[in-house]
Amino acid sequence: MLFDKVKAFMVQLDGANAGAEPVFSGGQAVAGRVLLELAGPARVGALKLRARGRAHVHWTESRSAGSSTAYTQSYSERVEVVSHHATLLAPDTRGITTLPPGRHEFPFSFQLPPTLVTSFEGKHGSVRYCIKATLHRPWVPARRARKVFTVIEPVDINTPALLAPQAGAREKIARSWYSNRGLVSLSAKIDRKGYTPGEVIPVFAEIDNGSTRPVLPRAAVVQTQTFMARGARKQKRAVVASLSGEPVGPGRRALWQGRALRIPPVGPSILHCRVLHVEYTLKVCVDIPGSSKLLLELPLVIGTIPLHPFGSRSSSVGSHASFLLDWGLGVLPERPEAPPEYSDVVADEEVAAVEQSPFRLLQDPDMGAEGPFFAYIQEFRYRPPPLYSEEDPNPPSEATRPRCMTC
Repeated sequence: MLFDKVKAFMVQLDGANAGAEPVFSGGQAVAGRVLLELAGPARVGALKLRARGRAHVHWTESRSAGSSTAYTQSYSERVEVVSHHATLLAPDTRGITTLPPGRHEFPFSFQLPPTLVTSFEGKHGSVRYCIKATLHRPWVPARRARKVFTVIEPVDINTPALLAPQAGAREKIARSWYSNRGLVSLSAKIDRKGYTPGEVIPVFAEIDNGSTRPVLPRAAVVQTQTFMARGARKQKRAVVASLSGEPVGPGRRALWQGRALRIPPVGPSILHCRVLHVEYTLKVCVDIPGSSKLLLELPLVIGTIPLHPFGSRSSSVGSHASFLLDWGLGVLPERPEAPPEYSDVVADEEVAAVEQSPFRLLQDPDMGAEGPFFAYIQEFRYRPPPLYSEEDPNPPSEATRPRCMTC
């Protein structure tokens, strides 16, 4: 029987290392092979391949209709994001192909759609991708092999919307037994909206406690999973990172000058799926004894492409500088400091060597203490700085000096 002659039947993906599977994104090609090892000659009807990507949500809710009647409402929805079919081995005119014993490989390749949803596993839903191979045989059950693969859709935080600072302010009158105990105010700000796992969020906040009791400020990164089906929604929230500040006494004011809140290794934001979303927020709150907490939420996007060291970084640094000035945490110098003498920075031997050499700093960018960036620092170091003077050493002549329009 063919069942006894099939020693191995599996799906393998190209690029898979020992213990690590490849990760794909939208628009990429998925390639691999189906392996079939036979102990003897075997008759095969066909070998078919199917790739599927599906977002699926499901949950139930118990509802009561009267004092004694209860029923359970079920919600379910699914969306196909990948669907690919292929025949790797077609039967002959008789509908049967005889394969000799040994190892047989059937390669395959297909293109993923340009836009996908990141793989996800949640309590009420999931996004899963898999490849299934089916070996059809006469007179015996079909043999199946399945391979799961991971998709991570890129989320680039180097966009103007995700590099923009986020800020907010809230206030609340602390009440206890119908009496006012004073006003508590909270304002918070972060330098941008987009971050990647492993980064630190510097939290800037101001807590003004005008009440008669001490209050406690806290901050947390909260993940919200939203599942949608048949017009209904189901949400699940979880705190993924948190910090707690020192109590603020009555009539006192506290400042957070960039309290560090590190993002753990979490999945990226999923914002463009029809049946499920994964969103993040930074929640800064103040616990007020005897009253409900004062809560401020700032939106976050967890991406997969980190902040560029150059390019978009310049705009981020500029916005960060103005951000610090707005909060009174940075001061611009009134007058630039005079640069040092060239001889104080570079030794005489280095000056002579640079002047005699016909080439300037043709260095290997991969060498040096700090890689390519250190090479740029060295290049700037070897260039002589301009002379420093309070007066312009080359004033414009009378002929070229601009004249007043009324003269």
